[in-house]
This record gives sequence, C-alpha cells and structure tokens, in this order.
Amino acid sequence: MATGKYSRVDGRKSSRYCSIATIVVFVVFCLVGIWMFMSSSIVPVTNSEILALETRNEVKQIVPKGDSKQFDDTSGDLSRDETIDDGGGLPSKVSGITDEDNFTENVVTGSDNEEKESHNSAEKNQEDSLANESSDEKAESESAQKRMDEDDGNGNRNVGEINSRDGEPNVGTREAENEGGEMKKVSHKNSKESSGENGSESAESGKNYEVDETADKMKLVGKEAILTESKNDKNEDMHLEQSDVGNSVESKENNQASNEILPAGTQSENLTESTTQNGAWSTQAVESQNEKKSQQSFISNENSDLRWKLCKTTAGPDYIPCLDNWKVIRKLPSTKHYEHRERHCPDEAPTCLVPLPEGYKRSIKWPKSRDKIWYYNVPHTKLAEVKGHQNWVKVTGEYLTFPGGGTQFVNGALHYIDFIQDAVPEIAWGKRTRVILDVGCGVASFGGYLFERDVLAMSFAPKDEHEAQVQFALERGIPAILNVMGTKRLTFPSSAFDLVHCARCRVPWHNEGGKLLLELNRVLRPGGYFVWSATPVYRKGPEDVGIWQEMSRLTKSMCWDLVVVKRDKLNNIGAAIYRKPTSNDCYKKRSKNAPPLCEESDDPNAVWNVPLQACMHKVPVDSTERGSLWPAQWPVRLEQSPYWLNSQVGVYGKAAKEDFTADYNHWKAVVSQSYLKGMGIDWSSVRNVMDMKAIYGGFAAALKDLKVWVMNVVSIDSPDTLPIIYERGLLGIYHDWCESFNTYPRTYDVLHADHLFSSIKKRCNLVTVIAEVDRILRPEGKLIIRDNSETISEVESMVKSLQWEIRMIYSKDNEGLLCVRKTFWRPTEEEPIKNAIV
Repeated sequence: MATGKYSRVDGRKSSRYCSIATIVVFVVFCLVGIWMFMSSSIVPVTNSEILALETRNEVKQIVPKGDSKQFDDTSGDLSRDETIDDGGGLPSKVSGITDEDNFTENVVTGSDNEEKESHNSAEKNQEDSLANESSDEKAESESAQKRMDEDDGNGNRNVGEINSRDGEPNVGTREAENEGGEMKKVSHKNSKESSGENGSESAESGKNYEVDETADKMKLVGKEAILTESKNDKNEDMHLEQSDVGNSVESKENNQASNEILPAGTQSENLTESTTQNGAWSTQAVESQNEKKSQQSFISNENSDLRWKLCKTTAGPDYIPCLDNWKVIRKLPSTKHYEHRERHCPDEAPTCLVPLPEGYKRSIKWPKSRDKIWYYNVPHTKLAEVKGHQNWVKVTGEYLTFPGGGTQFVNGALHYIDFIQDAVPEIAWGKRTRVILDVGCGVASFGGYLFERDVLAMSFAPKDEHEAQVQFALERGIPAILNVMGTKRLTFPSSAFDLVHCARCRVPWHNEGGKLLLELNRVLRPGGYFVWSATPVYRKGPEDVGIWQEMSRLTKSMCWDLVVVKRDKLNNIGAAIYRKPTSNDCYKKRSKNAPPLCEESDDPNAVWNVPLQACMHKVPVDSTERGSLWPAQWPVRLEQSPYWLNSQVGVYGKAAKEDFTADYNHWKAVVSQSYLKGMGIDWSSVRNVMDMKAIYGGFAAALKDLKVWVMNVVSIDSPDTLPIIYERGLLGIYHDWCESFNTYPRTYDVLHADHLFSSIKKRCNLVTVIAEVDRILRPEGKLIIRDNSETISEVESMVKSLQWEIRMIYSKDNEGLLCVRKTFWRPTEEEPIKNAIV
C-alpha cells in the first residue's frame, strides 16, 4: 500500500503529469502482477477446468438438507482439490479471485478520484492490461472446457446413453432412493460455513482426507446409484467438514461405502481365485485406458451387429433349448428309458429371445404365490382338468390356485408331512433332516409346505404329459428342476440328500436290476431315509403285489432297512420308509453279490453325462471321509465347516477350513452392507434366486434370514464344491453354462454371477450365455455380476442392447460390479429355430 500512497502524494504536483502517468501505469502493472501471482498460488493448475466453468457461469450448487446425503452427477466426477468449500457457496479459489479483483479495482478508483488529469491515460493502460488478462483467461477456459468435453465423451458415454434411452433428465439434484425408499448414503456430509481463510485450511485437510479415497465417480439412472471409479473427477458441488475430526469421520464413512461394494483387506481376498492369489491390482490409469479400449473394441467388433430376435419354436414362450431339440429327439433309436425326456442340446446354443406369454404379469409375491399364481403367466389348463379332483391345481378366474393337495395327500400336504414324521420321529424335519429330494414332484406342493418345517426340497420331474408341472412349481416360488430318471446319473453329488421322497412318482424302481433305485442310493446320505408312498405299499391288486415283492427283494439285497410301513387313514394311503446303512457289514454278509458293488475306480461324484450303472458304492466309514458322519443339526450345519475338510487346500489357496470361513465372512459382509442396502432391490419381492457360480455356498448362506431359496450352481469347469454346499443344508446342481439350464423361461427373480462370465467366455460365446440369462430371468428380475472390468463392460453393452436398466455399476482396480434389471422389452423380428419346430 506504500506505493499507492506515494503515487497519490506525487499526484498533487500538476507540473509532473507525464511522470505521474508513467508511475500510475507502472503501479497498475505491478498490482496486476501481484494479483496474477496470488491467483496462481490459490488456484492450482489442476483446477483450471473448474475455473473455466466458473468463468462461464456454469457452476451449480447442491446443498444437502439436514443430515441427508445424495449423489451428484451434474458436473461429472469429483477431483481431490475441488471438494474444498470456502463457506461462501463457491470453491475457495473463486473467493480468492474476487477479492483480488476488488482490491485492484479499489486502488485504481482511488487514484482516479485524486488525479483527474491522469485519468484517461491510466484507464487506457488498465483496460489494455485487463483485456490481455481476460484474453488469456478465456483461452485457458476454452482449453479446459474442451478437455472436459472430451472426457465426457469418453468416460461418461455409457451413462449418457442410458439417460437418453430412459428419457431421464440430469439427476444431480435428485435424491438417490432404492425401491424400498431408503436413500443410498455414500455422498459427503454437508460442511459448516467458514471464511476464505478457513476454506484454505480446509483445503489442506481435504487433501489429506482425499488421499485415503479412490475418487469414485457416482451417477444415477432411474433413481438407482451407478458408481464408477474414475481418476478424472470434476464435481465441485460436494462439501466437506472443516475440522480434522470431521474429515476423519468422513474418510471412515467413504471408505466403508467403498468396502460395501468391493470389500477391502481380508474380505477382498475371496473375490476371485485368479486375482486373490497373485495380488495383481492395476492402477486406475491403466484400468481406465484398458476399459475404454476393450469397450470400443467389443462394441465395434461384436455388438455393432447384435440384433436380437424372437425365437420361433413349437414350444413358444416355454422354449427350453436342450429339452426341445426335436431334430435329435425324432432320430432317437429308442425311448424305452425316457431318452426323449433327457437333455439333447443343439450344436449351437440359440442367441434369440423367448417371447412372453400374452398377458404376462409380474409374479405374485411369496407366500401368497404358494396358493395362487396368475393364469396368463403359465396359461396351461390340462393339469387342472386331469388332476383337479386330487387338489393339485384349479382354474379360478384369472388365477391358477393350489389347494395344497397331491395324489397321495388330497387333504393337504401339512397333514401328510406330519404323518411321515409320526411314522419315524427320527426324521425330525428341519433339524436332522434339512435337504431332501422329491422325485416326480408334480406341482411340488410337498416341497412348498416343507418350508414351514425348515426343510429344503429339490423337486424334480420331467417335461412330459403332465403339462408345465415344474413350471407351476417355480412360478409358485418352490425349488424345482426339470429332470428324469433315465439313462444318466442325476446331476447331484453322492451322499447329498438327507431324505428321498417318492409319492406315486411312476418310476419302475425294480426294473433292470434296480438301476434307478441304485441311483437314489448313490445320492442318499448313509443313514438317510427313502419314503415310498405308492399303491404297491397299500393295495393288494396283482400288479401292486408283484411290484411290492420285487421291491422287497431289491431293497433287502441293497441292505436297506425297512423301518416301517404305515397307513394314513385320512388320505387312505400308506408309506414304506427305508433307511440306508451306515456301514459295509451287510454288504459283506450277502450270499449273492447282486446288485454288485461298484469298482473302486468308479467315482460316485462324477455325474455330468455319465451313464447309470447297476451297482452300489461302498459306504465311507473312515471318520475323515465325507458321509461317514451325519451333519450337525440345522441351522448349526449352515455355519459350521464340514468335519471332512482337513488337509485340503481351498479354492482360494488357504487351508480348506480357513477358506470356508473366510468365504462365508466375505459374503455376509457383501450381502449385508451392499446387496441388501445399496442395490435398490426390493428383497420382499424376491423369491427364486440362483447363484450361477457358487463356491462354498457363502452367498446363499448369507441370505438365510430372507424368505428366499437359492439354487447353487457349480460349473463343471469349477472346483467340485457342491458336496460342501449340501453339507451346509443348501441346494445345488452341476451345470455347463455353454448349454441351456433345465428350467422353464422366466423362473428366477435374481441371478448372481461371481466371476462366471470371464471364465465361461473362454469356452463359449458370451452372447449365448446372456441369451440364456434372459430366458430364465423374470421380467423386472435382477442380474448381479462381479467380474473383471473388461467383462463387466462387455456384459453392460449387451444388456443395454436388450433394453435392460442399469441399476448400479462400480469398478475398482480392474474389478467391477454390475447390477441390471430386465425389462418387458421383446424384439419384433422372429428367428425360426429349425431344430425346435415339430
């Protein structure tokens, strides 16, 4: 300020106008230089993009109300230095510029008032200098804006496409709510107002705070959070606490929010077999660059020509590729062993979409769905006409209703369930007996009512003249699968089920040396029960008597103990209950080796397309072998590692028991902190869930408190962990995802795929897998994918082409999470599937 006073004193001497003018000009330039120096010290070069936006008046302020938090995608990403608030509603650098501008203007004005004669000269020089400064600032602003535009064109292209498709406006000022109305709380807390000086101090603490973050990009689509990590953050509208305590709290909260999606530390060790063992995590720069390249390559090479069509088949809306391959079925030399009901997958899996039944509606929620479903969802009446008198199913207006009966329990399943336990109290539903197999299940009312006893039933039946029986079961929310006792082993491990049930299941158990009953012996746990409720047990006709005699000889030679034969007077039926032996003593005492024991080289767990054999496997007796001991009672068995996991190395490289525990803890954290809170999924509307790549069943176990059931699928090219899943009291099946699954279309509410697609695309076309996902997922159902970023990008592109809604997307260090919702959209163009047309 001394220079300013000196210029004003000299200005009083009228004889030195030229010198004064020169000095004034010099002072102006000095002040401008000082202002520019101070501005550069306040505004980092990296923030030039925001300065440009502020110069162009494009800054929009969002101030969260109260304690609420919300996402903001109005101005893109949020960089570390741009989160600082000076308390005046704009970043501190804006206040700095404004103060410097005002200071310079005040000095020049004072000089003008005292030196009227030098006014014109000084003003001219000032305007020239300001014009030059404005020109430089404008050029810098335009350059920054251009860079931002380029970033938006690349980094935010996908979300832009989604918003454009859905017709959604910019949702930066909108609250992010999930379907249950709960707001996703991931954004920063609102800060208190402070001066520019305090804002500068906050800036320093803010930088320290941001070091612990990974700079997540957050967006909204259809009121759902889309979280995508990016290194170029540009959101200047977020607020921070001013104190170090506040920053520490926020850092903890934000780190927790990040961990909810992809848990860090010990939890992240169980994300995938490949990444957890080598610990190779790429940088954000490499990830972003690779993701953009892979996405552009994928879109240009494959999805640019991806045009979905409707499958035109004889089965129509009920098309099942591996069960409706009429080209192969017509050429079968024999159907004696139900070969025509077995899987015959086409050489090339279809890439078309199955049409919806006319009038299809969103499925009725459980538990109401157990008693009634929408008629137009499964518009088949034949079973109601044939089995209505047995209380299987009836047509009631716009509903199909299920009175809870069956051929053997016309008066209701619950009475029949209690009848079985009264006959053999040791069965102990929901305690000793947890997982059972229901053969020839019909509409699966038996399994549906066993939920009230804490029992899971794997119900199965073939796709036969009992029209859509398994489809009825699945639409009701009851576990069921299409399968047949034919020429191949069932796709379950040995010694899996605590009990096997057959109520008039129409299976000729005694034929061909008892081959089919011996298959049940394979999957039945030693000490488990076989409940046979059929006419040969209680009727005395010649055919029934003959079958009973054959069954008696067969079961005796198999060393099964006939525990009881009991009559149910209410339903006028009877049941014979057998128990499988727990030792090999009986086998050694048999006078004839018939049926024979299987060869030692025969693996009882090898089941994928393995032919049936009329032999029995020995019962394991070593206490370290699976099957030698009965599992702990439910629900203890769910969380307890199996006793036979000893010296094995687990899937993730640790000791098996440690692996098991770590996997369970990981999925409990992910489900509770992310899936139940942050996905926007209304779990009250979810019933049928599938884990497409289950390892130890940890995901299913973590859902134990919800009213859902989970089909755990173990891929044939994955470690064989399905026996562990059954040991825990959960259901599962083997499958090859290069082929279609044995279920009807539109049967699952949620599909979960943890690092499945990146592995499966090495063996088969990923488009066919996505087409299969579309087939089995219900409209408005959710697909949750955890995989590497490249695969996430590929799947994201494909589901967009299916007009699905992106509910959440998140990536971090080349690992990603994607949650999408299927819509009711169907293409109009048809594609005839020649092998599926009769």
